[in-house]
Amino acid sequence: MPNRPLMKIKGFIILLFFVFNIPLLSGQNILNYQKDTLRALIDKSNRAYEAYNYKDAIKYASTLIDKSKEYHDDYHRFLAYDILGGIYSETDDSIQGRIFSEKALEIAKATKSDSLIAWGSLNLAILYSDNVRTYDQAIRFFKESIAINEKLEDLDQLYLIYISLAWTYIDNNQLDEAYDILNKAKSISEKEKIDPLNKLYIELLYGKYYYAKKNYVRAKRQLESITEEIDKDSITDIAIEVYKNLADVYYKTNEPKNAFLSLKKYNRYKQKAYTLEKIEETEKARAKFDVKQAQNDLKTAIKEKEYSDELISKSKSLTTILIIATVILLIALFGFFLFFRTRRKYIDHLKNYNEELIVAKEKAEKLSKVQTKFLSTVSHELRTPLYGVIGISTLLKEDPELKAYEEDLESLKFSADYLLALINEVLLISKMDAEAIKLSKTPYKLDTLIHSITRSFEYGLKQSKNKLHIQIDRNIPNSLIGDPVRLSQILMNLVGNALKFTKEGNVWIALNLISVSKKGFYKTSFTIKDDGPGIPIDKQEVIFHEFTQVENANHSYKGTGLGLAIVKKLLKLYNSKIHLKSAPEHGSEFNFSINLKKNNQKTKESDDQNNKSDDVDQTKLSGNKHILIVDDNKINQKITQKILEKYNVKSSLANDGKQAVEMSRKYKYDLILMDINMPEINGMEAAIMIRKFDKNIPIIALTAVELDEMRAEIKNSGINDIIHKPYDRSEFIKIIAKNLPTEKSKTL
Repeated sequence: MPNRPLMKIKGFIILLFFVFNIPLLSGQNILNYQKDTLRALIDKSNRAYEAYNYKDAIKYASTLIDKSKEYHDDYHRFLAYDILGGIYSETDDSIQGRIFSEKALEIAKATKSDSLIAWGSLNLAILYSDNVRTYDQAIRFFKESIAINEKLEDLDQLYLIYISLAWTYIDNNQLDEAYDILNKAKSISEKEKIDPLNKLYIELLYGKYYYAKKNYVRAKRQLESITEEIDKDSITDIAIEVYKNLADVYYKTNEPKNAFLSLKKYNRYKQKAYTLEKIEETEKARAKFDVKQAQNDLKTAIKEKEYSDELISKSKSLTTILIIATVILLIALFGFFLFFRTRRKYIDHLKNYNEELIVAKEKAEKLSKVQTKFLSTVSHELRTPLYGVIGISTLLKEDPELKAYEEDLESLKFSADYLLALINEVLLISKMDAEAIKLSKTPYKLDTLIHSITRSFEYGLKQSKNKLHIQIDRNIPNSLIGDPVRLSQILMNLVGNALKFTKEGNVWIALNLISVSKKGFYKTSFTIKDDGPGIPIDKQEVIFHEFTQVENANHSYKGTGLGLAIVKKLLKLYNSKIHLKSAPEHGSEFNFSINLKKNNQKTKESDDQNNKSDDVDQTKLSGNKHILIVDDNKINQKITQKILEKYNVKSSLANDGKQAVEMSRKYKYDLILMDINMPEINGMEAAIMIRKFDKNIPIIALTAVELDEMRAEIKNSGINDIIHKPYDRSEFIKIIAKNLPTEKSKTL
């Protein structure tokens, strides 16, 4: 039912337009008799239109178009086309109606008259709002009309446009937009003297809005407030809308009696409207027949005039057209010749350029692979002796007889750890450049991760005389699933950076919960802050570049300048960014936020690990356990053997994979520690061979290779777990204890 009220509002706007704009039009620079002629034609056309005498209305409007052209009066020509648009829309010829209305708007824009443009836009908006396919165009024209009337400060016009637009929004379920428009109309009605009927429309629309928003109490109150007035004046169209909506509201509020009474009134007004509509439809049906006849007469007249004009123009312009066509043809031929010649040249050039690009791309990919392979190989070859240095220095440091050299041995171990960190940084930055890193999804404990990070900086804290403070928001879950390795690398680089530049000061690590999403992600802020010398503003961007450090005349800082560059690249994997706040002598604060995912899958193993934390299950290491150590490096063999001896674990040594297979077949071991990179038979091949005759013995890979590259291959070879060299001794023992079978399971 939305279109009927809209057309009534439109009719009211038409009346206002003619009343207020005819004097304006009369002021144009035309003769008085011409003014009288144009006014008479408008009056006749309007009277015929209101009496459904569309044939005469079309005739007078067509004459008005001709006279307006003759008198060079675009204002009256606009009105004539606008009347024709309304007539054809009324007779259900919406296509022809739009054509005339669009022509009217075109003329209005040519006059640059804001009032005409506003009216033409509104007319098209109402026509387009009847069709879902042209709904967006209708809204655009509504807004254009509103913008112009706001500029003209024409509040009466604005009020009526707001009613039309709000109704359109509600019918298309754009309720928030409708509410904004209704409030604007309400504001005008409070300032201006508005026709009471139009005020009723606003109250009705508020009722429809609240009903659509399911606020049935407000809808009922709004609709009930206008029933008395519409019943008193018997306003049929609005009464139908009000009582139909009231019946629906009473149904929703479980008031069947009131719903029934509203439906009765709705049917009474509907019957009254039906009688009026039947009379109107009869008049329209007669008018449609007249319109078709008038349309045919108009088309015939137009064709005759066009044919006459065409004969005259053809005789004058035929020669000119031939000359112009010949010139254009010659120019076109010459242009095509130049185009094809240039096109061939560009195609050849582009082909050569593409071939060069392909060669360059293949070369770059090859170099990237070679670089990654080189760094991976070098890192393995460096990690292996470092394992020996770190292991021996740790063992010697624990020897009571060498207590006097404890500090020297600690320095030796720190230097080896530093060199290992450097190797890891170079390899990591290379892999990130090659886009070879993806985030994994592994269960881990947040407190264990933070504890491991702080423990790794114990020597650095002692040397720099700094204090490390930890603060973790209790609302952040401890059991998480994600990539603990990458998160550790980010935090260790930031904490290491803070400790390096701070002496006898403080470093803070703070984790605070920001929000929890519906999908279960805990958005967490990580802040690493220090009270060190700070960073100058002009250096705060470059420090995130590779191999870049802030120079200070008073301090000498060691490092590669890769740490912050690695942090920045790793955070890209989390779709996050690093933020820095710092000033000279006021310390530095690095902050980033990432989404943490709670681990909801509780397993017995994870519960046990949570309960035991970092403690080693000593019961598993007791009972004369015997472990086979397989390594082609004698120093590494000795270190691993010495560590096991400290836990009273017996061990045997195999120098390569072949010997390991033979010893495993001959003797019974509780566990095998298997190096991966060995001559002749590597660790994975040896594991596959052992699994053929022993399915149950735990095999742990003890390797210095990059785990990201070989983890899947190692697991697929029948190896149960992996220890990465150089390793943390407590982690080493914990993994062995976890994989050792209990006496009960062994018996079974």
